[in-house]
Amino acid sequence: MLDPQNLHIFLRVAELASFTRAADSLGVSKAGISAAIRELEATLGTRLLQRTTRKVQMTQDGLAFYERSRDMLDEMDELETMFQADAELAGRLRVDLPLSVARNIVIPQLPAFLEAYPRLQVELSSTDRRVDLVAEGFDCIMRVGELDDSTLVARRLGQFRMVNCASPAYLARFGTPQTLGDLAQHRLIDYATTLGGGTALFEYVEDGVRLTQPVAASISVNNSDAYQASCLAGLGIIQVPETGAAELIAQGRLMTILPGHRAAPMPVALLYASRRHVSRRAQRLMAWLAELMQPHLEAGSA
Repeated sequence: MLDPQNLHIFLRVAELASFTRAADSLGVSKAGISAAIRELEATLGTRLLQRTTRKVQMTQDGLAFYERSRDMLDEMDELETMFQADAELAGRLRVDLPLSVARNIVIPQLPAFLEAYPRLQVELSSTDRRVDLVAEGFDCIMRVGELDDSTLVARRLGQFRMVNCASPAYLARFGTPQTLGDLAQHRLIDYATTLGGGTALFEYVEDGVRLTQPVAASISVNNSDAYQASCLAGLGIIQVPETGAAELIAQGRLMTILPGHRAAPMPVALLYASRRHVSRRAQRLMAWLAELMQPHLEAGSA
C-alpha cells in the first residue's frame, strides 16, 4: 500500500532536486526523507531517483510516477473537500489551446484567474498539434474546426466568423481580387498539418453550401503563427478567424478582401474525458474559458 506521506516527500524531492532542501521545506530530517524514498522505491520495485554527490534527478520510471502521483494526490485533495462548497480550489490543471487563442485571448486574462485561485497550478500547452487528451493527461482541450468522432465529451462554445486577408504590399503587387475568377491571378498561403498534402483551396459558402476553388500556393505552413507571418510578409492570401486578425486589420497591416466569399464559420469546443469524473477545478477552468471566449464567438453549432 502506498503511503500518501511518502508520495508528498517524493514530489518535494523531485521538484527541488535535493534531499536537503526537501527536508528543510517539509520540516523533517534528511534521514527521514531518505527513509521515505527507500520505502517508496521498495514498494514499487523500481528506482525513482538517481542520486549523485552533486544532484538528484528522476529516472524514467520516476518521471512517469511523478505525473501519476501528482494527479492522485490532487484527487485525494478533491475528495477531502468535495462536500465543502466554499473549499478553495487547489491542484494542477493541464489544458491545451490553439496558439492564437492562447496568445491573444487566454494568457492576457490568466493573471486574474490565478489571483482568484492562487492554489491552482496551470500547465498550458499551446500548439496546433492534435494532442491526445487521455494519453497526455490533459483535463481539457480546445478544438477549433470540425470534430472527429471520439469518445470524448464536447462542450460546444460557438463558432469563429472567418475573414479573407492579405497584406497591403501583396495587394499593391497583385491587385485586389473582386471576384472568385480573379483568384486565378493570385496566391494562397496553404495551411496544412501535414506538408505536401496537395492543392491549396480557397473555401467559401454559396447558398448555404460549402465550396472550394483551387488556387496556386506560394508557400505551405503547418502552424498558425507561420500562417499569419507569411501573410504579413506579403506571400499570399489567408483565411482566418476574424477575432485573431482584428488588431492587425485595425492597424492597417492586413486588409480584408472578398467579403462576400468567406469560409464557413469554424466551430469551437472544449473536450474532456468524462462527464462523471470532472474535478471541481477542471469544471471551473472550463466555465472560465467558455465565458472568456463568448465575446469572440457567434452562435452556431459545430
